[in-house]
Amino acid sequence: MSGFRDPRPGMGSGDENPQRLNSRLVTESPEVFERLLALNNAHAVELSHLAPGRMADLIGQAFLTLTLGEELALLISFDQAADYDSPNFLWFRGRFERFVYVDRVVVSPVARGRGYGRRLYEALFQRARAAAHDRIVCEINTDPPNHASDVFHEGLGFVEVGASVIHGGAKSVRYMERRLV
Repeated sequence: MSGFRDPRPGMGSGDENPQRLNSRLVTESPEVFERLLALNNAHAVELSHLAPGRMADLIGQAFLTLTLGEELALLISFDQAADYDSPNFLWFRGRFERFVYVDRVVVSPVARGRGYGRRLYEALFQRARAAAHDRIVCEINTDPPNHASDVFHEGLGFVEVGASVIHGGAKSVRYMERRLV
């Protein structure tokens, strides 16, 4: 089974230390990129569908992108300075001076229940603290509902800080925050 991978030379892999997956993934490992894109798009209802170019752009400007294996789990996050037009990201930017926004986190069905999502978040919490951030934020769909994400995020200490209807009424979300202090 694969561990956390980093495409940078000399970084290696290992289950205990998730590493940054940077934009070089797009050109250096197109097979891994395609598998991660497929993982994202298999969960488009929860995450939103991405075209290959859009995913490459997101990875390129992310605060931190983490992966477990080559297709088992993915997390993409942005800080408040990102040039990102997501209505959910903009909701947080309008309310908080500093934050790290989790744009998408997904764990493959074959890897669920093994703690991979928690490990991705723990690595994100550590990196965010090191960058002097005091909050991690995200949104969870309420319509269509995403009960598994609700349970997972509440278990990590996230609390609701707002709600919204987006995409012309196609989705309802609740905005969540986890303080790091």
